[in-house]
Amino acid sequence: MLADKKRIKINKVRRLFFFIVFVSSSSSTLFFYKKQIDLTFFSEKKKMASWNSIPLEILYEIVGWIAFASWSFSFYPQLVLNFRRKSVVGLNFDFAMLNLTKHSSYMIYNVSLYFSPVIQKQYFDTYGDKEMIPVAANDVAFSLHAVVMTAATLFQIFIYERGPQKISKLATGIVVAVWAFAAICFFIALPTQSWLWLISLFNSIQVAMTCVKYIPQAKMNFTRKSTVGWSIGNILLDFGGGVANYLQMVVQSIDQHSWVNFYGNLGKTLLSLITIFFDLIFMLQHYVLYPEKEASKSLESGQESNEPLI
Repeated sequence: MLADKKRIKINKVRRLFFFIVFVSSSSSTLFFYKKQIDLTFFSEKKKMASWNSIPLEILYEIVGWIAFASWSFSFYPQLVLNFRRKSVVGLNFDFAMLNLTKHSSYMIYNVSLYFSPVIQKQYFDTYGDKEMIPVAANDVAFSLHAVVMTAATLFQIFIYERGPQKISKLATGIVVAVWAFAAICFFIALPTQSWLWLISLFNSIQVAMTCVKYIPQAKMNFTRKSTVGWSIGNILLDFGGGVANYLQMVVQSIDQHSWVNFYGNLGKTLLSLITIFFDLIFMLQHYVLYPEKEASKSLESGQESNEPLI
């Protein structure tokens, strides 16, 4: 009897040790709201979704982190430019606020799908057990970093010279409507635990915001006939990130002999394509239509149109 009790205690200690190690080493603990962990699901997922080619898997990781680096560093040229000029004249405020909403939505989607076993299971039930999760570690890292950087840009708007420009009522209304819609959808998903459906809506929101957010800045450049105050370094890095992000999905599709990840994560696909499209427009404005010259006195003093830009 004593030997049996001792054996039971040892087994309990082993299980506890394994649980502690698992919790400490796995970032999915951010979503532990159940008392038990479905370890069987994790082992089955690894069997169901695995790489067929090691070189392609390595290429996938390399390209993904290139996208992460390009997109992450793309925030800094604008921040540095604002800091050096002690001015945000030339940066559209509607773009900055819509950008924060966009990246916040994208962060919710990436973090939820990457870390939550429950949502991953719903994804496999929807798209098939043999498919891979279409969110990589670099996607999560980028979206978290992006939220911090866009918030920092908004902070600069409040502390630096900004001229007569203000955030338009239309942009404010869009942001309020988006988050109100998201809150309503949360309560709709709650009774049935339809979390994949909910985060897919956030993915759709970030795509919609990506389509909208660039328009105020493009229109502002057109109105001023200048890109002074708008960092081209931001655009070049953003373009590189969009190309690398799309290439990463191509590599995964080639390995899996399936194009499911393109419509399984339609937001990531459209994010790349829309980003590339608008970046080409900004490059055309900067290098062809409005090549940077000595800024006029009106631009230096912040004299510009204050009309709503979207």
